[in-house]
Amino acid sequence: MIRRTFFSMTCAAALMTASVGFADGHSKDIVDTAVEAGAFNTLVAAVQAAGLVETLKSEGPFTVFAPTDEAFAALPDGTVETLLKPENKAQLIAILTYHVVSGKVMSGDLSNGMTAPTVQGSDITIMTEGGVKVNSANVVTADIETSNGVIHVIDAIIIPE
Repeated sequence: MIRRTFFSMTCAAALMTASVGFADGHSKDIVDTAVEAGAFNTLVAAVQAAGLVETLKSEGPFTVFAPTDEAFAALPDGTVETLLKPENKAQLIAILTYHVVSGKVMSGDLSNGMTAPTVQGSDITIMTEGGVKVNSANVVTADIETSNGVIHVIDAIIIPE
């Protein structure tokens, strides 16, 4: 009971933060919302390099677990630059699509220990005890609604096995 109450309060606080930080988010798609936020410059550059912009601007709906610029900066030196090279496009696509789930999955739809298939093809694991985690990444802001889905901001890059 306490965990559910804490989780509900955490989600409500995150939703209020998202509303302030992403005003008018419903009228913009996932890509435009990420661009406008200003905290996803590396993610947007990676999506462009991978040729996924049109996909993430399409009708969807999609759920994107979006790593911040700080999450990309925490990777070993040279990792992002290497992934953005044309010869590594397939690997970049695999990593980015591992951050995307088909459908609109709001925080209230999550349960502890649940798994969800990603667009990449592998499953991610969601944990809700002590804060929401997607694999090893913490969800720092949840339920940013867009015209074609939802964004959940995470603090780390998740890598498919």
